[in-house]
Amino acid sequence: MDTSVLDKAIIFAVGAHKGGERKGKGFPYIVHPMEAVSIAATMTNDQELLAAAALHDTVEDTEVTLKDIEKEFGRRVASLVEAESDIVFEGKSREESWRLRKEEAIERLSTATNDVKVVALSDKLSNIRAIYRDYQAIGDKVWDLFCVKDAAAHEWHFRGLAQALASLKGTFAYGEFEELIEKLFSPKAV
Repeated sequence: MDTSVLDKAIIFAVGAHKGGERKGKGFPYIVHPMEAVSIAATMTNDQELLAAAALHDTVEDTEVTLKDIEKEFGRRVASLVEAESDIVFEGKSREESWRLRKEEAIERLSTATNDVKVVALSDKLSNIRAIYRDYQAIGDKVWDLFCVKDAAAHEWHFRGLAQALASLKGTFAYGEFEELIEKLFSPKAV
């Protein structure tokens, strides 16, 4: 198996995220993209999809641009990374634009290709795993870690994502995603 594209993407992502910490977790940020790669690998062996999973936060969270990604990895990988990057709403804070960004992402994913959805589910499953671990440790205080602190807003977001990603039903990753949504947001399941 030729893993040269994925190998290059991992090295690139490590460099891009160097020194970054995962949202106050006390571990290097790169752990999240590597978990996303691991999740994506349960759904595909397409090396460009796995590379996009490794690179999915580079444009959103580092100085890397889509042009940089396209130059290094080609148009397909750059398109997959672009599809997983939040839209910026000029003149609005992250909190003010939160719902708009999430609505846009859900809408975009609803009509996206399964390739885009594999990368997105890999990211979102990694995110909800972390939230659930924190929830087990600190309960409802977990929502205080976010710019939007309303649990109902997060429930709306994750349930919307699950609906948008429903074409991936039948994969282990999608099943785990649905299960964690229920554990976090169904009162008797917690």
